[in-house]
Amino acid sequence: MTGIGGEAGARAARSRALAVLRVRGRALGVALLPAAAEVILLTGGATGQFAGPGWDLARWIVGGFALVVLLAAAGVALVVARARPAETPTVPVSERAAPDLYRLVRDLAERLDVPAPSAIALTPDCDSWLEDRTHPAHGPPPRETAATPTVPGLAPGDAPGGAAPAPVLVIGSPFLWWMRVAELRAVLAPVVAGTGPSAQPDIAAARRFVRGLDAAVAVSATSGRGPLTRGVCGALGWVARLLLRACREHAVLMERGVAAAAAERAQSVDYGPRIVAQEQVGLAYAGWDRLLTRVALPAWRMGRWPSRLDAGVVAALTELSRRDRLADGFTSRLGERPACDLLEEPGVADEAVSLLAARLFHGAPTGPGPQWSPVDWHAYPEEVVDRTWRAEAARLHRVLDGLPDRPPASGGATLARVLDHLAAPAEVPGRRMPEDDAPALPASAHTDPDDPASAHTDPDDPDPTTERGSALAAGLSAELAREESTVPRGATASGLGRDPELWDEGALPLFPLQPPRTGRELLVAHVTAMVCCAAVDSAGAAPGLDWLDGPTLLLDGKRATDLGPRVLSLIEEGNPGPLRDWLAAAGIRPEKPVRLG
Repeated sequence: MTGIGGEAGARAARSRALAVLRVRGRALGVALLPAAAEVILLTGGATGQFAGPGWDLARWIVGGFALVVLLAAAGVALVVARARPAETPTVPVSERAAPDLYRLVRDLAERLDVPAPSAIALTPDCDSWLEDRTHPAHGPPPRETAATPTVPGLAPGDAPGGAAPAPVLVIGSPFLWWMRVAELRAVLAPVVAGTGPSAQPDIAAARRFVRGLDAAVAVSATSGRGPLTRGVCGALGWVARLLLRACREHAVLMERGVAAAAAERAQSVDYGPRIVAQEQVGLAYAGWDRLLTRVALPAWRMGRWPSRLDAGVVAALTELSRRDRLADGFTSRLGERPACDLLEEPGVADEAVSLLAARLFHGAPTGPGPQWSPVDWHAYPEEVVDRTWRAEAARLHRVLDGLPDRPPASGGATLARVLDHLAAPAEVPGRRMPEDDAPALPASAHTDPDDPASAHTDPDDPDPTTERGSALAAGLSAELAREESTVPRGATASGLGRDPELWDEGALPLFPLQPPRTGRELLVAHVTAMVCCAAVDSAGAAPGLDWLDGPTLLLDGKRATDLGPRVLSLIEEGNPGPLRDWLAAAGIRPEKPVRLG
């Protein structure tokens, strides 16, 4: 039984749902007004009360206008009813692939006295929610293929006896791998409790109406149409947006009421463990974000996708608990049963979610190929870290070769060549660079050639580099842009086993992890890569993987954590001294040619 707060939330949600439906009713009434006026005029003509040429003309005008309005209203209603609502890309998990997980969710639903979700799906995100996929436009579930990143088994949305299915329960995959079974049950209780309000007819109808309006706005914004179709779609979009604005506040308050009612109902189930589990939600989010930005993103840029991202987040959080005194108590949980044991084949699910994550966050190609293949964690240092360093070192020397004042390369691709170039004065006295040969520089890189201080950093410059550093950074940005423009984004949505209409290939990635890197950031990364290549080739260093910081250089088996400030000193101030001292102390020979990728 729900408490007073839960009953109040349920009443508020139903009241707001009725308000949304009243907006729909008023819209229908407005559309019927001209027809009602025409009925009155026709009735008056039949009874002789509205007789005469003027009334006849009025009947023709109002009748024509009513017909146009009814046709337009019917068209809008048809689009709202038939347009495909947005569906979150997920990895469906069938009951055959996770019987224990389905059993846990059904037990929760029974204890909460609410309908059980119709299916379960995984998402590469630290969140869980219910998603309605009962709209006819979604059609039957896609047939599984070898390229489909789904967990083998029955498709989502199947309901016994032909009954209308309940919403699909979408679970964040990091929760399954990091949380224990009891913690997952506690976290899912408020989510599963939301199936109760979803079955309430008024709330369900209001949600369908709002989703239909949102889908109609998306349909009206589709590009690539002729002038007449664009005009019709513009009118459709205007009406849909008008109705959305009218019911937006009611819809928001309705969902708040639903959430309050679900939270109140869930208090009777695992309330104490839920408070503890919420700490793990925040920790999982921090570890997942760190893993994606520091570890997965470099691999995706190299055409490799880590196939065990969820297992990686466990390693990252375990490493965090080892380093951080605030996380000391978390390792004791690892002796309990992990929630991923509820899956029959956790590795298969992890691989499918990992591929979907690459698709959403990086816009990856659709399937394996020469330029896009999975990588295991044990092969990450060689397949990703070393290849990244070699590729960036090669790009750095290509750009150096293209500069008008390029340094001599008689000794081959050496670190000394890079150091000499970045440490040299901005311009040789008595020599001016021809304007036609000068590389294009960002506005912040232009300096006064008569001012000796202009070759160094400006303390107010948000992206400080020397003049030569700016030229090299601009060249790296242009070179990288050329390379990316020649790489196909890949994509037919069939590679994900989903309907192509669910994917807007021009919008991928849907959720980019980071903004494009600035020229200075590219220069820092490329110079650091050159240093790492020299260390590997001349000092016996090795590429490594740090679960929290990503690619790392290992000197005598230990992380080189003090390289960054010395590279920044070279780039921002043109001072190679600290870096040369560090190289000498580590036994790295900058004059020795390195192997490029």
